[in-house]
Amino acid sequence: MLDINLIRQNSKLVEENLAKRHNSEKVAWLKDLIRKDEQWRFLKQEVDVLRQKRNELSNVSGKPTAAAIKTAKENAGKIKEKEVEMVKLREKVDFYLMLLPNLLDKSVPFGKDGSENVVVKKGGRAKKPAFPLKHHGQLAVELDIVDFERAVKISGNGFFYLKGSLVMLDLALQHYALDILAKKGFVPVQPPFLMRRKPYEGVVSLGDFEDVMYKAEAEDLYLIATSEHPMAAMYLGEILNEKDLPIKYAGLSPCFRKEIGKHGLDERGFFRVHQFNKIEQFVFCTPAQSQKLFEEIANNSEVLLNGLKIPFEKVNVCTGDIGSIAAKKYDFNGWSPREEKYIELMSCSNCTDYQARRLGIRYRKKNGEKAVLYTLNNTMVATTRMLRVIIENYQTKKGTILVPKVLQKYMNGLKEIKGKPVAGKTNLN
Repeated sequence: MLDINLIRQNSKLVEENLAKRHNSEKVAWLKDLIRKDEQWRFLKQEVDVLRQKRNELSNVSGKPTAAAIKTAKENAGKIKEKEVEMVKLREKVDFYLMLLPNLLDKSVPFGKDGSENVVVKKGGRAKKPAFPLKHHGQLAVELDIVDFERAVKISGNGFFYLKGSLVMLDLALQHYALDILAKKGFVPVQPPFLMRRKPYEGVVSLGDFEDVMYKAEAEDLYLIATSEHPMAAMYLGEILNEKDLPIKYAGLSPCFRKEIGKHGLDERGFFRVHQFNKIEQFVFCTPAQSQKLFEEIANNSEVLLNGLKIPFEKVNVCTGDIGSIAAKKYDFNGWSPREEKYIELMSCSNCTDYQARRLGIRYRKKNGEKAVLYTLNNTMVATTRMLRVIIENYQTKKGTILVPKVLQKYMNGLKEIKGKPVAGKTNLN
């Protein structure tokens, strides 16, 4: 949420930001917000004057006159009437404030959509396959390490049963990611997997996000779409101390999404699905700390991708593709040799004070002054997406899957996923 004082002092900056984001339809909201805020402030001045007169009358010594009593009653009625109108205006102003997007960082490239995002770095060497690659879902079915059909029977499209070595590979990715982050001072956190509406509205604009979320019927609870959301809301309404910042968390959770929209579901694979596991980086910090930490959490993704030897590109997301919460965003896209293109694996965002202002999270400076802090987030690994690129990049001509070297220690030394498990044994052989 933007600071109302910023809009009062420099509405032109906010209007220019909407133009950069190709959100010109929201200019009308901005203008109405300004009008209603001016009306609210005018009424507040009137109410303050009326309250002052009421106080003056109550402080007069001796028995009040009939005229004074009449004036006091009239003033009380006027105050109540104006306060009701002020509440309505304040609700509308807050409604607009929750919908206006964050101010973009100056380094965000101008563009209309994802086709105009700017590649700022490449890692590894993207190679064409030396033999025809099988679809990751098809190969996983052939190796009996996933079951889509029975998941559809039980839960519908977009779900799956992971089995045997694929379960272990999923866990290995999470363990590897957590080990990297632990060395960088991140504290592992397993948050609640359901959130109430009020804190959720502090984290994201539910008007834009609610369609992809699952809600518990007849309850004020939503299944989380990412651990970023409950971690962001963790200090709802609190004041932290500057000496304790930055606070760096590594969120571990399943994530639940409807995945409706232009991309649709990956019905016989696990790229876009309804349920997946994720390790998420989340940071609370001061404005002065934010830029360095933003680059740090982005670098953590590079460390993981380089360790897995997955070719990738780091992309500076353009103004028309960035989303309303972030001021700046990097995407990390991994190489899909089967499709011979890069596909999105991770997103890294500097949300400045936008989320914290919505959530009422502040910090006390060393001089005692209070200020709104900054929040940063980055996907360390969304396991199903990473499983897809691992299966493609580590697929062999004979139809097996090599286990990345850095993950082998988490899988009892397994180097290759060869096929169906032997009865009575695990697939770790």
